[in-house]
Amino acid sequence: MDFKNSLSMYLIGGALILFIIAQSVFFLVKAWKRGRELGLSSATLRSTVTTSALFTIAPAIAILATVVSLAGALGLVLPWVRLSIIGNLSYETVAATAAMEALNHAGGMAVEVKDQTLFATIAWVMTVGSVFPLLLLPVVTKPIQKKLNTVVAKSKSDLPDILAAAAFIGLIGAFIARAIAGSGEKDIIGDGAGVLSVITLVSAVVISLLLETIRKKLNVNWLQPFVMPLSMFLAMGVAVVAFNLLPADVALLEWRG
Repeated sequence: MDFKNSLSMYLIGGALILFIIAQSVFFLVKAWKRGRELGLSSATLRSTVTTSALFTIAPAIAILATVVSLAGALGLVLPWVRLSIIGNLSYETVAATAAMEALNHAGGMAVEVKDQTLFATIAWVMTVGSVFPLLLLPVVTKPIQKKLNTVVAKSKSDLPDILAAAAFIGLIGAFIARAIAGSGEKDIIGDGAGVLSVITLVSAVVISLLLETIRKKLNVNWLQPFVMPLSMFLAMGVAVVAFNLLPADVALLEWRG
Protein backbone atom coordinates (compact mmCIF):
# COMPACT_ATOMS: atom_id res chain seq x y z
CA MET A 1 0.00 0.00 0.00
CA ASP A 2 1.21 3.48 -0.79
CA PHE A 3 1.55 4.90 2.73
CA LYS A 4 1.92 8.45 1.39
CA ASN A 5 -1.67 8.45 0.12
CA SER A 6 -3.22 6.05 2.63
CA LEU A 7 -6.55 6.59 4.39
CA SER A 8 -4.81 7.50 7.66
CA MET A 9 -2.82 10.23 5.90
CA TYR A 10 -5.99 11.66 4.39
CA LEU A 11 -7.71 11.60 7.81
CA ILE A 12 -4.80 13.45 9.41
CA GLY A 13 -4.67 15.93 6.54
CA GLY A 14 -8.44 16.43 6.58
CA ALA A 15 -8.43 17.10 10.33
CA LEU A 16 -5.73 19.74 9.95
CA ILE A 17 -7.50 21.42 7.04
CA LEU A 18 -10.79 21.48 8.95
CA PHE A 19 -9.00 23.15 11.86
CA ILE A 20 -7.55 25.82 9.54
CA ILE A 21 -10.98 26.45 8.00
CA ALA A 22 -12.59 26.68 11.46
CA GLN A 23 -9.90 29.11 12.57
CA SER A 24 -10.44 31.27 9.50
CA VAL A 25 -14.21 31.34 9.99
CA PHE A 26 -13.74 32.20 13.68
CA PHE A 27 -11.58 35.25 12.94
CA LEU A 28 -13.81 36.28 10.04
CA VAL A 29 -16.81 36.38 12.39
CA LYS A 30 -14.81 38.25 15.04
CA ALA A 31 -13.58 40.78 12.47
CA TRP A 32 -17.10 41.30 11.12
CA LYS A 33 -18.48 41.95 14.60
CA ARG A 34 -15.63 44.34 15.37
CA GLY A 35 -16.26 46.17 12.12
CA ARG A 36 -19.91 46.62 13.02
CA GLU A 37 -18.85 47.95 16.45
CA LEU A 38 -16.65 50.52 14.70
CA GLY A 39 -19.62 51.68 12.65
CA LEU A 40 -18.73 50.12 9.29
CA SER A 41 -21.69 49.36 7.05
CA SER A 42 -22.60 45.86 5.92
CA ALA A 43 -21.91 46.88 2.31
CA THR A 44 -18.38 47.99 3.20
CA LEU A 45 -17.73 44.78 5.10
CA ARG A 46 -19.08 42.63 2.26
CA SER A 47 -16.91 44.50 -0.23
CA THR A 48 -13.84 43.98 1.96
CA VAL A 49 -14.52 40.26 2.34
CA THR A 50 -15.15 39.85 -1.40
CA THR A 51 -11.96 41.72 -2.32
CA SER A 52 -9.91 39.69 0.14
CA ALA A 53 -11.36 36.44 -1.20
CA LEU A 54 -10.57 37.41 -4.79
CA PHE A 55 -6.98 38.26 -3.89
CA THR A 56 -6.49 34.76 -2.46
CA ILE A 57 -7.16 33.15 -5.85
CA ALA A 58 -3.74 33.89 -7.35
CA PRO A 59 -1.73 32.60 -4.35
CA ALA A 60 -4.00 29.55 -4.26
CA ILE A 61 -3.14 28.78 -7.90
CA ALA A 62 0.58 29.06 -7.10
CA ILE A 63 0.10 26.76 -4.11
CA LEU A 64 -1.75 24.25 -6.29
CA ALA A 65 1.14 24.27 -8.76
CA THR A 66 3.56 23.62 -5.90
CA VAL A 67 1.45 20.73 -4.59
CA VAL A 68 1.44 19.20 -8.06
CA SER A 69 5.22 19.57 -8.39
CA LEU A 70 5.84 17.89 -5.02
CA ALA A 71 3.16 15.20 -5.24
CA GLY A 72 5.14 12.97 -7.58
CA ALA A 73 7.82 12.34 -4.95
CA LEU A 74 5.93 12.92 -1.69
CA GLY A 75 2.36 11.95 -2.51
CA LEU A 76 -0.57 14.34 -2.39
CA VAL A 77 -1.33 14.64 1.33
CA LEU A 78 1.96 15.95 2.76
CA PRO A 79 2.41 18.82 0.25
CA TRP A 80 -1.31 19.61 0.54
CA VAL A 81 -1.11 19.88 4.34
CA ARG A 82 2.20 21.75 4.39
CA LEU A 83 1.12 24.38 1.87
CA SER A 84 -2.34 24.77 3.38
CA ILE A 85 -0.90 25.84 6.73
CA ILE A 86 2.37 27.68 6.17
CA GLY A 87 4.92 27.23 3.44
CA ASN A 88 5.85 28.08 -0.13
CA LEU A 89 7.49 26.57 -3.18
CA SER A 90 11.01 27.76 -2.40
CA TYR A 91 11.09 26.59 1.23
CA GLU A 92 9.25 23.28 0.88
CA THR A 93 11.32 22.16 -2.09
CA VAL A 94 14.63 23.13 -0.49
CA ALA A 95 13.73 21.50 2.84
CA ALA A 96 12.57 18.26 1.22
CA THR A 97 15.61 18.12 -1.07
CA ALA A 98 17.97 18.71 1.87
CA ALA A 99 16.44 15.79 3.78
CA MET A 100 16.68 13.59 0.69
CA GLU A 101 20.33 14.40 0.19
CA ALA A 102 21.10 13.78 3.88
CA LEU A 103 19.67 10.26 3.59
CA ASN A 104 21.23 9.61 0.16
CA HIS A 105 17.99 9.56 -1.82
CA ALA A 106 19.26 9.71 -5.40
CA GLY A 107 17.29 11.71 -7.94
CA GLY A 108 15.69 14.27 -5.66
CA MET A 109 12.12 15.25 -6.49
CA ALA A 110 12.22 13.34 -9.77
CA VAL A 111 12.17 10.00 -7.92
CA GLU A 112 9.28 8.82 -5.75
CA VAL A 113 9.99 8.41 -2.04
CA LYS A 114 9.17 4.84 -1.06
CA ASP A 115 11.05 4.53 2.23
CA GLN A 116 8.94 5.37 5.29
CA THR A 117 11.94 6.59 7.31
CA LEU A 118 12.93 9.00 4.57
CA PHE A 119 9.34 10.20 4.20
CA ALA A 120 9.02 10.82 7.95
CA THR A 121 12.35 12.69 7.96
CA ILE A 122 11.23 14.90 5.08
CA ALA A 123 7.95 15.64 6.85
CA TRP A 124 9.79 16.61 10.04
CA VAL A 125 12.30 18.84 8.24
CA MET A 126 9.56 20.60 6.26
CA THR A 127 7.41 21.10 9.35
CA VAL A 128 9.92 21.95 12.07
CA GLY A 129 11.71 24.41 9.82
CA SER A 130 8.49 26.38 9.38
CA VAL A 131 7.98 26.67 13.14
CA PHE A 132 11.02 28.87 13.77
CA PRO A 133 9.72 31.97 11.93
CA LEU A 134 6.59 31.84 14.09
CA LEU A 135 8.77 31.76 17.20
CA LEU A 136 11.40 34.28 16.10
CA LEU A 137 9.38 36.93 14.26
CA PRO A 138 7.52 38.28 17.32
CA VAL A 139 10.88 38.66 19.08
CA VAL A 140 13.24 39.94 16.39
CA THR A 141 11.00 41.80 13.93
CA LYS A 142 10.55 44.98 15.96
CA PRO A 143 14.28 45.51 16.78
CA ILE A 144 15.28 44.79 13.15
CA GLN A 145 12.58 47.14 11.86
CA LYS A 146 13.82 49.90 14.16
CA LYS A 147 17.39 49.46 12.93
CA LEU A 148 16.27 49.52 9.30
CA ASN A 149 14.15 52.60 9.86
CA THR A 150 17.13 54.35 11.45
CA VAL A 151 19.40 53.48 8.53
CA VAL A 152 16.75 54.52 5.99
CA ALA A 153 16.14 57.81 7.78
CA LYS A 154 19.86 58.60 7.69
CA SER A 155 20.53 57.46 4.13
CA LYS A 156 17.16 58.47 2.64
CA SER A 157 17.26 55.38 0.45
CA ASP A 158 15.00 52.43 -0.34
CA LEU A 159 17.26 50.03 1.54
CA PRO A 160 14.49 47.68 2.83
CA ASP A 161 13.09 47.28 -0.67
CA ILE A 162 16.58 46.74 -2.06
CA LEU A 163 17.38 44.08 0.56
CA ALA A 164 14.07 42.29 -0.03
CA ALA A 165 14.61 42.33 -3.79
CA ALA A 166 18.19 41.09 -3.40
CA ALA A 167 17.08 38.18 -1.18
CA PHE A 168 14.36 37.21 -3.65
CA ILE A 169 16.73 37.43 -6.63
CA GLY A 170 19.26 35.26 -4.79
CA LEU A 171 16.60 32.64 -4.08
CA ILE A 172 15.39 32.59 -7.68
CA GLY A 173 19.02 32.44 -8.83
CA ALA A 174 19.47 29.17 -6.95
CA PHE A 175 16.56 27.57 -8.84
CA ILE A 176 17.82 28.92 -12.16
CA ALA A 177 21.28 27.50 -11.47
CA ARG A 178 19.77 24.08 -10.73
CA ALA A 179 17.86 24.12 -14.02
CA ILE A 180 21.06 24.92 -15.91
CA ALA A 181 23.69 23.05 -13.89
CA GLY A 182 21.69 20.11 -12.53
CA SER A 183 21.74 18.43 -9.14
CA GLY A 184 25.00 16.55 -9.43
CA GLU A 185 23.36 13.12 -9.22
CA LYS A 186 24.46 10.66 -11.89
CA ASP A 187 22.37 8.21 -13.89
CA ILE A 188 19.07 9.75 -12.77
CA ILE A 189 17.00 10.87 -15.75
CA GLY A 190 14.63 13.75 -15.03
CA ASP A 191 16.43 15.51 -12.16
CA GLY A 192 19.38 16.96 -13.99
CA ALA A 193 20.08 19.86 -16.28
CA GLY A 194 18.98 19.16 -19.81
CA VAL A 195 16.76 20.15 -22.68
CA LEU A 196 13.48 19.99 -20.75
CA SER A 197 14.77 21.88 -17.71
CA VAL A 198 16.01 24.74 -19.89
CA ILE A 199 12.83 24.76 -21.99
CA THR A 200 10.75 25.01 -18.81
CA LEU A 201 12.95 27.76 -17.38
CA VAL A 202 12.96 29.85 -20.58
CA SER A 203 9.21 29.34 -21.07
CA ALA A 204 8.46 30.54 -17.54
CA VAL A 205 10.61 33.65 -17.99
CA VAL A 206 9.15 34.51 -21.41
CA ILE A 207 5.55 33.95 -20.29
CA SER A 208 6.13 36.01 -17.17
CA LEU A 209 7.55 38.90 -19.21
CA LEU A 210 4.68 38.71 -21.70
CA LEU A 211 2.04 38.75 -18.96
CA GLU A 212 3.76 41.64 -17.21
CA THR A 213 3.93 43.57 -20.49
CA ILE A 214 0.22 42.96 -21.13
CA ARG A 215 -0.56 44.14 -17.62
CA LYS A 216 1.34 47.39 -18.10
CA LYS A 217 0.23 48.11 -21.68
CA LEU A 218 -3.46 47.43 -21.05
CA ASN A 219 -3.39 48.72 -17.48
CA VAL A 220 -4.95 45.52 -16.11
CA ASN A 221 -3.51 45.68 -12.60
CA TRP A 222 -5.67 42.79 -11.42
CA LEU A 223 -3.44 40.53 -13.51
CA GLN A 224 -0.35 41.20 -11.39
CA PRO A 225 -0.93 38.54 -8.68
CA PHE A 226 -1.68 35.97 -11.39
CA VAL A 227 1.59 36.45 -13.31
CA MET A 228 3.66 34.00 -11.28
CA PRO A 229 1.12 31.13 -10.95
CA LEU A 230 0.09 31.42 -14.61
CA SER A 231 3.74 31.38 -15.67
CA MET A 232 4.31 28.24 -13.58
CA PHE A 233 1.35 26.34 -15.01
CA LEU A 234 1.93 27.42 -18.61
CA ALA A 235 5.64 26.54 -18.40
CA MET A 236 4.66 23.10 -17.11
CA GLY A 237 2.34 22.77 -20.09
CA VAL A 238 5.12 23.77 -22.48
CA ALA A 239 7.38 21.14 -20.91
CA VAL A 240 4.73 18.44 -21.40
CA VAL A 241 4.18 19.45 -25.02
CA ALA A 242 7.94 19.55 -25.68
CA PHE A 243 8.39 16.10 -24.14
CA ASN A 244 5.75 14.63 -26.42
CA LEU A 245 6.81 16.44 -29.59
CA LEU A 246 10.59 16.22 -29.40
CA PRO A 247 12.43 13.00 -30.25
CA ALA A 248 13.04 10.91 -27.12
CA ASP A 249 16.83 11.24 -27.33
CA VAL A 250 16.47 15.03 -27.45
CA ALA A 251 13.74 15.42 -24.81
CA LEU A 252 15.64 13.25 -22.32
CA LEU A 253 19.05 14.72 -23.12
CA GLU A 254 20.79 15.88 -19.92
CA TRP A 255 24.31 17.25 -19.88
CA ARG A 256 24.63 16.98 -16.11
CA GLY A 257 22.74 14.78 -13.68
